[in-house]
Amino acid sequence: MSGHYIIKKSSSVQPYYFVLRADNNQVILTGENYSTKQGAQGGIASSQANSPLESRYERKKSAAVQPYTFVLKAANGEPIGRSENYSTEASRDAGISSVKANGPTKDIRDET
Repeated sequence: MSGHYIIKKSSSVQPYYFVLRADNNQVILTGENYSTKQGAQGGIASSQANSPLESRYERKKSAAVQPYTFVLKAANGEPIGRSENYSTEASRDAGISSVKANGPTKDIRDET
């Protein structure tokens, strides 16, 4: 079984977003917020295209307790999605590897 995307809806002003789950069902990427479901679908398409490319990942370090995160960016530099916080660089890099492997999936589930 491979990873899959889930389109979700919240009660915010821009309610649509997506998550990418790995084959173990863990969330490995959370998309930006969109005002329409079509926007979230476009975000997924961008993630599918950009996730395999090493150059699209911005590795970050914050002052949080778990300081390592990453951002997947489109060719134009705009963020597509963000990771959870990781406690080590190695675990963050493993998260990137998982997004690279699972990101191109065509399995999209709509929970709106």
